[in-house]
Amino acid sequence: MQTEITERVEKIKAELSKGNPFGEQVILVAATKMQTAEAINEAVLAGVDAVAENKPQEFRDKNDLVLPCPRHFIGHLQTNKIKYLIGKIDLYHSCDRDDLAGELAKKSREKGIVSNVLLQINVGAEESKGGYMYESAKETFARLNQTDGLCVKGFMAMLPETDDEKLLRALAKKMRALYDWGRVQSNNVVYLSMGMSGDYALCVEEGSNMIRVGSTIFGRREYGVTV
Repeated sequence: MQTEITERVEKIKAELSKGNPFGEQVILVAATKMQTAEAINEAVLAGVDAVAENKPQEFRDKNDLVLPCPRHFIGHLQTNKIKYLIGKIDLYHSCDRDDLAGELAKKSREKGIVSNVLLQINVGAEESKGGYMYESAKETFARLNQTDGLCVKGFMAMLPETDDEKLLRALAKKMRALYDWGRVQSNNVVYLSMGMSGDYALCVEEGSNMIRVGSTIFGRREYGVTV
């Protein structure tokens, strides 16, 4: 298994080595939900750019066992679980609503830090997914970009699970357009996090510069294994 993880990371890194069509480096974030610290550490040694958890308690339990590497958070975050993460996360991908943004800003100010966040955009307007609606994204950015305790570093999206490639590309292009708009508004905007194991190649082709990959690195998850 160890050799397989290393080989998979090296394969993905080779795919990403030429960057996206906009000349940007593509950052490989390993989605480590339900993975052992041993497996995560091999991915780190193999060259992933960051590791990301979905659940605060899992982050808490594994963080001290994982080698130095940027720590990201990519899951739905309840405000009462921020305490497990504050000051330890380099980038929150899933800032998806105002109450979370407000509480994260408050806790950051109390700790004397600034938390880096991506605004999660529900670009497909799916009822099953959280995030700000695309139509309100610019207003939301303008507002949260002025919030003490937060630094908005860009945008995150999860594309719908569909075989309609035309639709997926259209939605990805919309996210790239939003990202380009954001870069004009603020020099802090540097990340468009879009693409997971099933669709990262398409997303990179459409301008994503950060992908979140789990099963393509680690294989099928072994549920019940947390440390």
